[in-house]
Amino acid sequence: MDEPEDLKDSEEIKYFRETPVETVLGNHIFVLLQVAAVHLAETPPDLAGAQLVIDTISAMINAGGNRLGEHVDLYRSALAEVQQVFVRAASPTKGTTSDGDAEPEGETQPAE
Repeated sequence: MDEPEDLKDSEEIKYFRETPVETVLGNHIFVLLQVAAVHLAETPPDLAGAQLVIDTISAMINAGGNRLGEHVDLYRSALAEVQQVFVRAASPTKGTTSDGDAEPEGETQPAE
């Protein structure tokens, strides 16, 4: 089956033909890391969205392993960092009530 003429000459197709697969995947991993960071930076954080992206990145790195090339350790480190941000965003912080409102200074919540 022949490719349509517009696909043969497309800059995007040319890029995909000429660029090593591990480089394309690495670029996508970093874009996904940025997507996760954006969702975690929202107020309030979009934990469900961030978790989906983080799980997808993790699956890509686990499936690709060392085949992702010389930067695989960088991808793993970046994933670990965004996972830490997720954990902090998902954890209730000291000085907030269960509904996320700050406690008034000098007062504590009654024990339940």
